[in-house]
Amino acid sequence: MAPTVGSRVESLASSGIHTIPKEYIRPQEELKSIQNIFDEEKKIEGPQLPTIDLKEIDSEDKEVRDKCRETLKLAAMDWGVMHLVNHGISDELIDRVKTAGAKFFELPVEEKEKYANEQESGMIQGYGSKLANNASGQLEWQDYFFHLIYPEDKRDMSVWPKTPAEYTEVTSEYARQLRALATKVLGILSLGLGLEEGRLEQEVGGIDELALQMKINYYPKCPQPDLALGVEAHTDISALTFILHNMVPGLQLFYEDKWVTAKCVPNSIIMHIGDTIEILSNGKYKSILHRGLVNTEKIRISWAVFAEPPKEKIILKPLPETVSETHPAQYPQRTFHQHLQHKLFKNTEESLRSKLDG
Repeated sequence: MAPTVGSRVESLASSGIHTIPKEYIRPQEELKSIQNIFDEEKKIEGPQLPTIDLKEIDSEDKEVRDKCRETLKLAAMDWGVMHLVNHGISDELIDRVKTAGAKFFELPVEEKEKYANEQESGMIQGYGSKLANNASGQLEWQDYFFHLIYPEDKRDMSVWPKTPAEYTEVTSEYARQLRALATKVLGILSLGLGLEEGRLEQEVGGIDELALQMKINYYPKCPQPDLALGVEAHTDISALTFILHNMVPGLQLFYEDKWVTAKCVPNSIIMHIGDTIEILSNGKYKSILHRGLVNTEKIRISWAVFAEPPKEKIILKPLPETVSETHPAQYPQRTFHQHLQHKLFKNTEESLRSKLDG
């Protein structure tokens, strides 16, 4: 059965509450690191998320092209996340994608409920809120809309929003252009490992099997943002993740043992290296731990697109070329689905342990 209207974070946030339910309050050890996100974004000292300009990524001048590609490779090795600018997707299209997604979330909750998913029965596409899938029963301060947007022949159009009318057109075009960008990035990362340009893409499913899943995250204003998280600390299981947002800060990366706040860079796409690429590269490229903070002043919306290999067909393990006597394989062999299940089990196990220890 689909969740009731009362279970949505948006409904909770707009109900006039001044204190949040205990299920949303983070553990004591986590609370120490949750600060005001607007203050954090203004900080200029310390490490800053790299910005990679892709303008010369296909330059005819080999020296210029190689220099551009090297900066992306180094950012993938050091941070595993970066702002991409001059990425080839027009500002106009990105604005239309963001406008369409924001308009969907402006609909009354009752209207959005028509698209509700049913996680218990395995129907994960559609409108939803996080269920407590760990032993501590913790919830995140967000609602979301999740659906597969590429390849086009694998989409389930029955779950796509009918309102606003332009949603399907702009999201489909964005998916096509993002898929081309993914090919380009995977090619650069392949070359960075000393492999043929098409190798990594082939290893994650190739042109036909690598899927793009979009999750629009809606973070309502929170009356106690120092106690909650929009999304808890995690790494992405994807090959790559591409993120747009509505220029409200919230993303934090765990870099050099500190939480670093991502600045809001106009016309950029934030790109994460996911676990899949970290495993295939035997740890050369990093899948960074990250989380999302919330605030009392502004609604935050982000559009995360996960480029994911097929769940059962692909075996994830370090590629032979990345393994040597001095650098043995650091990851066990698993399918993508097994890796996902392992992470879910590990989270549940850790939550249960902390509950028992407490």
